Amino acid sequence: MSATECIALIRGINVGRGNRLAMADLRGLLADLGLQNVRTLLNSGNVVFQCALPNVRKLSAAIAAAIEGHSGFSASVMVMTAKDLAAIVEENPLLPVAKDPARHLVAFVSDAKHLAALRPLLEKTWKPDALAVTQRAAYLWCCTGILESKLNKAFARLGGSTVTARNWATVLKLHTAAQATAKP
Repeated sequence: MSATECIALIRGINVGRGNRLAMADLRGLLADLGLQNVRTLLNSGNVVFQCALPNVRKLSAAIAAAIEGHSGFSASVMVMTAKDLAAIVEENPLLPVAKDPARHLVAFVSDAKHLAALRPLLEKTWKPDALAVTQRAAYLWCCTGILESKLNKAFARLGGSTVTARNWATVLKLHTAAQATAKP
């Protein structure tokens, strides 16, 4: 049986001085869970791995428990398959306006029901920023920068811990890493 390529996005590790976790330790934790070909991307909780018959909810819980058991802090973990990530990349409705990948965010959720809480933001005009919410993810364009964006601040308040975001450059790197291994 062939393994399925998966991506884990871990929220809130290695940000500032808190919740530090070495990527070598993180790779070891996932390997100890029986996951194969574990690779990390950057130093902020992006992991690509292979798993036979993945159950993304169970994997998310198992990885979160392993992190807490090893590090003593809790971290939210969201796992998706490479196929799901490919669909999120493909359906990005903000590509015509988002010109700087560092200012373009994709917000991932572990359950699509969490996106409903974000939909009220669509009722407001955020220009020059932009927001789109699809069935799988939310997309933000922060024209003048992420830290200065009123949209991003409102989004963070409303989304809270139910979402984890990555900039478009990171999303594309994860997509490429997952696709490269998934090909025969």
